[in-house]
Amino acid sequence: MKPSKKDWKLFRMKISDWQESYMEKLIKEYIAFLNCDKPASTKFWELEKRIKQDKKKPGVILELRKNYMLFDIIDLINDGVITMDELSDFSHELKDEIKFLQERMNYEV
Repeated sequence: MKPSKKDWKLFRMKISDWQESYMEKLIKEYIAFLNCDKPASTKFWELEKRIKQDKKKPGVILELRKNYMLFDIIDLINDGVITMDELSDFSHELKDEIKFLQERMNYEV
């Protein structure tokens, strides 16, 4: 399924807010981690490793392409960036396709 122009426009409008919220969540997790009782060197290197991993996630960076939108949304859901509820403004066709693809991907895993 190719996303409609309306869904694509809506996705481009919402993605920056979704990413901002996700990065804010990550920062709170980093702060909590930095406040733990581990040695400074351990915190430094563990945080560096975590940031290196997190900066590759779709909640932080995405290559916005209409052809990838469905899979990007699935990745955003799977990473906890968004929920299906946050897709309420999107078309029923898009939501149905996302559900179908998620079920198929879970079945094949």
